[in-house]
Amino acid sequence: MVQTNKKTPKNVLIIRFSAIGDVVMMLPIVHSVAEAYPNTQFTVLSQKRFAPVFAMLPANVTFMGVDLKHDYNGMAGINKLYKELKVKHFDAVANLHGVLRTNILATRFTLNGGTKVRSIKKRRLQRQKLTRKFCKNLTPQLPTTEKYKSVLQKLGFNFNITFKSIFGNNKGDLSQIEQFTGRKECHWIGVAPFAAHKGKIYPLEKMEQVVAAIDKSANARILLFAYGKEQEQIKSWIEKYPSITIVGGQLNMQEELILMNHLDVMLAMDSSNTHLASIAGCRVISVWGATHPAAGFAGFGQKETDAIQVDMACRPCSIYGKKPCRYGDYRCMYSIKPETIIEVPNTSSFKTCKI
Repeated sequence: MVQTNKKTPKNVLIIRFSAIGDVVMMLPIVHSVAEAYPNTQFTVLSQKRFAPVFAMLPANVTFMGVDLKHDYNGMAGINKLYKELKVKHFDAVANLHGVLRTNILATRFTLNGGTKVRSIKKRRLQRQKLTRKFCKNLTPQLPTTEKYKSVLQKLGFNFNITFKSIFGNNKGDLSQIEQFTGRKECHWIGVAPFAAHKGKIYPLEKMEQVVAAIDKSANARILLFAYGKEQEQIKSWIEKYPSITIVGGQLNMQEELILMNHLDVMLAMDSSNTHLASIAGCRVISVWGATHPAAGFAGFGQKETDAIQVDMACRPCSIYGKKPCRYGDYRCMYSIKPETIIEVPNTSSFKTCKI
């Protein structure tokens, strides 16, 4: 606990609406600052669907979930939301999103007077240097969690990031999902082979070789995180590899976090599953193509050696992976050998799996 003074805000609003990975990365910061300042009330404003991520925070944190599409759409929706927030008498606002909607809300609070407002700095110039076509500057950017922390520091909060896992020093209650998972009697390896954009997805034919190698192990079970139409793309895996259990659509987000907490390792892309598994206290091995961990989007607490990538003059070509490959062949991903993933150092779960 940090010693507070009269200038320390007592009622703070923290705003971030999307995307899920960025919202998840707020958790270590919100938890740490709330723990350090138990006499300050913190309200996290985000989308309703992210509520499970914030279900196990200190008692002085409240989650306010909203439906932007239906209840607070457009300028009229922003005005409606501001009126609802205004009556809560916040004395400080941390705008961790920095988009039009949150900037308007931040401006309204500033003009209202009496509310201290600070917003995140996107550092777009540094990002442009990272992804420019020639003479890329691969100097690591400030991790997203540190950017969030700096906003709260500007509001007067001096704290260290003490967060370890959403479950603290304990394990998630496996009994809540045991009807689905059964008892844990071998290595549980999570595999999340999909991401939002093609430049962030390891080619499925190569990922299948990794899955096949894990399946050969007599002491491993694969928990496959694939959802909706994604499952159709890997339907043949389920038929060929008996150690696979499909997770997508079987558990809610809170239950998935419990499962991730009990995994021995998660193999994922630059995606939300990397961040969810990280806050659940699971070791994450992530595969990077068009994007790069130097942009500050690695999983919370993830080791540099657990980020699998190939150095190429053309990468990273994008911060978020949206841009199509300039060569059309996504060589950044195709150049990564399945053996490289299987043989990641200190991965006991993989050691018995040889391609």
